[in-house]
Amino acid sequence: MRRAQSHVVGVVLLLGLTVLALGGLTATVGTVIDGQTATADATRVADTFRNGLEPVAQTGPGTTRVQFTDGRLTTAQRDLRVLNGSGVVRVVRIDALIYTAGGARAAFVAGAVTRGQPGEGWLVSDPPVTVTRTNDTLVVGAPRVNASGGAVAGDAVTARVRTNVTHTRERLPSDDYRVAIETRTPEAFGRYFRRIGLSTTIRDIDGDGTPSVVASVGGRETVYLIGHDMRTEVAHG
Repeated sequence: MRRAQSHVVGVVLLLGLTVLALGGLTATVGTVIDGQTATADATRVADTFRNGLEPVAQTGPGTTRVQFTDGRLTTAQRDLRVLNGSGVVRVVRIDALIYTAGGARAAFVAGAVTRGQPGEGWLVSDPPVTVTRTNDTLVVGAPRVNASGGAVAGDAVTARVRTNVTHTRERLPSDDYRVAIETRTPEAFGRYFRRIGLSTTIRDIDGDGTPSVVASVGGRETVYLIGHDMRTEVAHG
């Protein structure tokens, strides 16, 4: 009789352990699937940003639809600055359009598209900042999100990003300039700037907790500051 009871208890314990194991496996599989979905969404959103938001090449109204399974699309305040030895010469509020879902992230900022979290981000497309071979002219494109709409979040979302792009151009006289772009992924920008021959540092210029990557040609150069005002509106759609 005792053997029978022990057998029953053993079976119950085994079944309980099996249920716990299956529950843990289900949770693990669910987490992996959610992570894969978020990564796929971030990749899709980044590609949409890259192909749909081209303020340097566009003029006038346009509409881009951003689709994702889950997450949040919103704007954040960001600045682009031009500095010289005396301090800040120009400040352009460029702002950013940011998609997040769990640990996945994609952003449009300063005309570039980034992927990844702070500390591990990379560029999907480069910012419109170039320098001539002789290092005497620096062209700084400054796409301004300039959003009048709010955030979009939820499941199976299609967001409508409407823009109406206009352009301005300003020439700054020859000086020893630096360009600073405020971003949560400064090292991603830093790699691009170093690739085109600029030196970089990272610092929080205004003390708001968001760092800027600061790029310098070294020596004196003329700066052309090209503004691309997007006048963005974000809504369900």
